[in-house]
Amino acid sequence: MRLPSHRATTGAAVALAAALALTGCSQKTAGGTAADASSGGTADELAIVADVQIDTTGAEVAADGAGEPADPAGDGSAVCDPVTIALAGALTGPNAALGQNILYGAQVALEKHNEANADCQVAITPFDTEGDPQKATQVAPQIVGDESVIGLLGPAFSGETKATGDVFHQAGLLSLSASATNPDLTTNGWDTFYRGLANDAVQGPAVARYMVDTLGYEAVCVVSDNSDYGIGLAEEIVGGLGDAADESCSTEVKTGDKDFAAGVQLISGSEADAVFFAGYYAEAAPFVQQLRDAGVETPLVSADGVNDPQFVSQAGSSSEGAVLSCPCGPAPEEFAAEYEEMHGQAPGVYSTEGYDLMTILLRGVDSGATDRASLLEFVAGYEGEGLARSYMWDDTGELSDALIWIYSVK
Repeated sequence: MRLPSHRATTGAAVALAAALALTGCSQKTAGGTAADASSGGTADELAIVADVQIDTTGAEVAADGAGEPADPAGDGSAVCDPVTIALAGALTGPNAALGQNILYGAQVALEKHNEANADCQVAITPFDTEGDPQKATQVAPQIVGDESVIGLLGPAFSGETKATGDVFHQAGLLSLSASATNPDLTTNGWDTFYRGLANDAVQGPAVARYMVDTLGYEAVCVVSDNSDYGIGLAEEIVGGLGDAADESCSTEVKTGDKDFAAGVQLISGSEADAVFFAGYYAEAAPFVQQLRDAGVETPLVSADGVNDPQFVSQAGSSSEGAVLSCPCGPAPEEFAAEYEEMHGQAPGVYSTEGYDLMTILLRGVDSGATDRASLLEFVAGYEGEGLARSYMWDDTGELSDALIWIYSVK
């Protein structure tokens, strides 16, 4: 299946496509091999499975029985001049799967739309930030400088969103993120930033209470990386845990670290019931491997930055039993089948949000919102059902209602 051509005719676009193809292949094959060799496990035997949904108090609640989700194809009668939606996020680099999941989900929606609406063709142009705030600041001017771009799906990570939000605000370009969860992002006065899932001020306390009240943990070591996402999430988790946050074994690691001996030693000498890792899977995978190799069987809990099949692939059997939260919704069966047929792999974290948010953007285009100002206005007033949840935003760009899912590696 092919996507329509767009104005990104530079060699960079071709190089990015090649990089994505190579990255996807290497993650599916070499990732599993590496995990098997280092931990003795078989990643193919394990999967991240949705268990329960929880509310803001950490209590289990029934999954939302939402109505009929919006169809990106519409009624097939849309007419528009060709327009472009940009996507910004990590498409290569150590956490590339997180950005690719959003892109691939969006592409499923886009293909449905373009196949059904011959007279309204929409393109998506991906911009690779590698999840690096500094690289994102170099990419942002390219996005706003492309007059064909009427909206942005992203940025994906909190740090890069913080670094570029004012650029998109000044340009009047909608920035609709499927994954940036740092709570402070909606407090900067940007009237162009909208978040398509709950933030960490919801996720952190909810998961903390779930650990204490449902899982029964009385002492938790909180390990944070030094990213904006990790720092913000760790603060929310510690606040939610209260007395259950064990300061004696809590520590910080750096993104890019691969040797966690100091943290492992600290945790191994504690009497903690669990370890909460606030960060991304690129560090969480070797971290949990080194814990298990040291004989530390303390349960691992983490959140959406780790909740991806790549964590299982890279950590192998060491990932078994991990509890992973996410404000993202699980992929429904029909969508999962469409996604796998198109991309040759199962949906990951944020794939469903990528589909839903692209669907909302496409509904806007079909309604006649084909410039930056009108598409921003459309999203601000949008109310409707998606695969993951109901979507309606308040005047800060936060969802009016959002819950958290608990997953586990089994």
